[in-house]
Amino acid sequence: MSEAFHIISDGSCDLPVQLTGEKGITVVPFYVSFDDTNYLRENVDIGIRDFYQQMVDRKGVYPKSSMPSTQDYVDVFRPFAKQGMPVICICITTKFSGSMQSAVAARELVLEEYPRAEITVIDSCINTVLQGLYVLEAVKLRDAGTGYQEAAARLEQIKSTGRIFFTVGDMEYLKHGGRIGKVAAVAGSVLGIRPVITLKNGEIYPSGIGRGRKRTTEKSLELLINYIKDSGKEADAFSIAVGFGYDIEEGTAFRDHALEVLRGKGLDVKEIPTYQIGATIGVHTGPYPLGFGVIEKAL
Repeated sequence: MSEAFHIISDGSCDLPVQLTGEKGITVVPFYVSFDDTNYLRENVDIGIRDFYQQMVDRKGVYPKSSMPSTQDYVDVFRPFAKQGMPVICICITTKFSGSMQSAVAARELVLEEYPRAEITVIDSCINTVLQGLYVLEAVKLRDAGTGYQEAAARLEQIKSTGRIFFTVGDMEYLKHGGRIGKVAAVAGSVLGIRPVITLKNGEIYPSGIGRGRKRTTEKSLELLINYIKDSGKEADAFSIAVGFGYDIEEGTAFRDHALEVLRGKGLDVKEIPTYQIGATIGVHTGPYPLGFGVIEKAL
């Protein structure tokens, strides 16, 4: 089946390179730097594993990320405009990055050259593995033969259902990155206290604290269960993923535990993929973020 539209996302979607290739998704990478001078394209010049390894090996060095440029988007949009292929471009929440503004500016430049081009830029109001789930819902719509405008409208409908429930290894990166906001007021600097954080509608909110990793990860799971139950929908109406940082084994074990608990509570969740949280968010969370992304399915 030929595509009715092409799907583009910025690198915040944190989907594995092999998967984006298989699904026909074009990714516009973010940049990351460990020295404020040399910026490397994520998954092009530096892999995610290498990024986390450097964070672990160079404790006290705080990397920075930079959004894709307008020209980065122009270079991606132009070939599709030239061939008359509509594009849906999904960007990280504008509360966290100016990536969408780069995409919108690029759209205007491409339209000057190709006035009949069809390019929809969506503020996903989410990020990281949750954005990845959202992009995969776009893929399902495309593969089901949904039209370009209908798919864009459906994606707008479901984005407000997206949630991330997660915790971090410590507070240092949140503090340094200036993302701590309300979370700091709750967690403070008490030894061993870690926050549990919810992301919804593009912003992060404190959802509790705990002493030790087990308590905060269990709280994240509790938040997921309550969200599904409070929705009034069956668990199968949602797409769920586990996002992890440096520790792949921890991510896998956490996923297996979550599936066991969810099914034990009568929630029919068939699968939960695990995706590695990328540099765009990792620079703010540090090497040990862990939690869930959940969003209502488009179909």
